[in-house]
Amino acid sequence: MSYAIIRNANYKKDNLAGLYKHNERKNTNYSNKDINKNNSIKNYSIKQCNTTYSKAINELIKTNDLKCRITSYTNLVCEFIITSDKEFFEEIGEEETKRYFQTAYNFVANYKNLGEQYILSAKVHLDKSTPHLHLVFTPVIQTKDKNGNQVKKIACSEYWKGKDSYKKLQDNFYKYITENGFNLERGKEREVEHLSTEKLKQVTNYENIKYELTQEEIQPLETKNTALILAQNKKLAKYVNKLKLHLSKSYTAIETVNKLQKQNTDLQYENQELKRENHKLKNYINKTFEVVKHLFNFPLDTFKRLVDNFVKSFDKDNL
Repeated sequence: MSYAIIRNANYKKDNLAGLYKHNERKNTNYSNKDINKNNSIKNYSIKQCNTTYSKAINELIKTNDLKCRITSYTNLVCEFIITSDKEFFEEIGEEETKRYFQTAYNFVANYKNLGEQYILSAKVHLDKSTPHLHLVFTPVIQTKDKNGNQVKKIACSEYWKGKDSYKKLQDNFYKYITENGFNLERGKEREVEHLSTEKLKQVTNYENIKYELTQEEIQPLETKNTALILAQNKKLAKYVNKLKLHLSKSYTAIETVNKLQKQNTDLQYENQELKRENHKLKNYINKTFEVVKHLFNFPLDTFKRLVDNFVKSFDKDNL
């Protein structure tokens, strides 16, 4: 027996480029060897996104006055992977396969009163061994602001509020799809025994999204634990403060060095001035000796010796 399969994944703004490229087959190479690029022309859109997911969301926010505080932690879109197994699609044929995915699209548009306008893209991939639908939507809810006014906002956590929210999704999808004439069993709640891990990777975009995020140099957030994030933030703040302190000390040291360098420059200048003055004084003394020699007909060497003895005696008395 085949199963009605619906799986959800949430994506942040940094992940949207890779998701868009995968769904719209914008890449040249794919790590998933199950993709037959020759069959990609058979892929079709139930709802076409004519721009990137990021631009489409910005337009939605503007057009519908959606409230949303977008950070690197904000889940902006959800993506449903909707499928069954290969044997099911081979049995029902091409036309019923199209009806199956259109029925699934209608289910999502009405589930939790979402509204078709918040579906960004619905792309059916037929270039893998198992047909499947990538349906990307913005989780918009109706709520009230602090003043009691009705508002619409993007709130993934509230859209999936409740620990049994995915169970309810599978219950409702199974009910809707079988009521529309498709003979399927409900997907497993906790296991995918009907679909091996390798099969599930082939059906979904797991390997390709992982590859494309790497190509985009995107690092998805690894934790949703707010307490852990806050603790890490405190450690980071403490480390930054230490760096500031070291930087402040470095500035002080640099200022001291600059002052010493200036003082050294000033001393060098003063030393040069003293040398010049000393040179002038020596010249003046020599000329004085010459004058005395001529005036008094006194031997110059004897006069210099008398003067030197006088200076030494003066220095000795004033020590």
